[in-house]
Amino acid sequence: MEQYIHAKSVILSDSEVENAYLELTEAGTFGQILTEKPEGDIIDYSDYHLAPGLVDTHIHGYASHDVMDNDFEGIKVISEGLLSCGVTSWLPTTLTDSTENLDAVCKTIGTYAGQETGAKIQGIFLEGPFFTEKYKGAQNPKYMSDPSIEKLDKWHQLSKGLVNKIAIAPEREGVTEFIEFANSKAIHTALAHSDATYAQAEAAVKAGANIFVHVYNGMSGLHHREPGMVGAALNLKNVYAEMICDGHHVHPAAAEVVIKARGAEETVLITDCMRAGGMGEGDSRLGEFEVVVKDGTARLKHNGSLAGSILELIQAVQHVVEWGLVSLPDALRMASLAPARSVNIDHVCGQIAEGRAADFIVVDDAGRLQATYLDGVKRFG
Repeated sequence: MEQYIHAKSVILSDSEVENAYLELTEAGTFGQILTEKPEGDIIDYSDYHLAPGLVDTHIHGYASHDVMDNDFEGIKVISEGLLSCGVTSWLPTTLTDSTENLDAVCKTIGTYAGQETGAKIQGIFLEGPFFTEKYKGAQNPKYMSDPSIEKLDKWHQLSKGLVNKIAIAPEREGVTEFIEFANSKAIHTALAHSDATYAQAEAAVKAGANIFVHVYNGMSGLHHREPGMVGAALNLKNVYAEMICDGHHVHPAAAEVVIKARGAEETVLITDCMRAGGMGEGDSRLGEFEVVVKDGTARLKHNGSLAGSILELIQAVQHVVEWGLVSLPDALRMASLAPARSVNIDHVCGQIAEGRAADFIVVDDAGRLQATYLDGVKRFG
């Protein structure tokens, strides 16, 4: 017998169907959306909204595990834990580290991806190591260098093609050739941890870079005579701007500036979450650095810099709605469709469409998570 979910609304990529019945097929995919009550087994979520499962394209860890631990059992724990954050697809994200460690992590994920039983691995994001020391944030400067095509090629091969996003500083040497090579492998180049001028960022975008990583954080600021990385993130055409909307990394008014400039279509909510996510306050680690988690932030012990976040993606959705910046449907798209499109995986995740894997979430009017479904099966809530 067919199964349907009755919801207050179903949020699609460009519309919202109210008082709808979403069909779940026996194959675990989305079927039709009906507005008349159908025959069959109906699950009642009529006080709630259905939205695509969230897509976190920038996340280092969760539940006391980190991608850089190079332990696929830990990756499985992260993947399971992410279901409680409304996330059904993600890009395990690395840190600036030694070439050997990055080789090993790419190989491990490439070998075992697909064996995770929670949120689905849809690629790998290499955050670094081709950054600039001035805006190092919580990245280790001793491993930073100019971009290397040879290294990226090796990481891509070791990952069996899973590497689909890499962040670099656009003022480094050899950036144009590097981006052109990345494009040839369908790897999206993001710009981050950089003291670049507006012109340098613009040149990288002209070469094919399309994402600005955690806008405002770890980049040259906006000045009226030198608009810098922030100015480029706000003003250049056809780029995506990531933001960490935890209330600590970016002021709500600054977040509003980005959303006004980029629209919900090109604003990407991310977490940049590290292993302390979901673990409460106390001591933790990020890469080789000691971290302390207190008052909702994770900071490096030795200098107090923000060290990623402990944000859950569903909380970012709630925050931008609570701050009055966007509607709930747009907030949800900023955490699902926009991130998926930014790395060209929106054909497998990020939207509710017939025939797609039925990965979706159930939320109330404020965006609070009620349930997470993976392949049509309730896995959280």
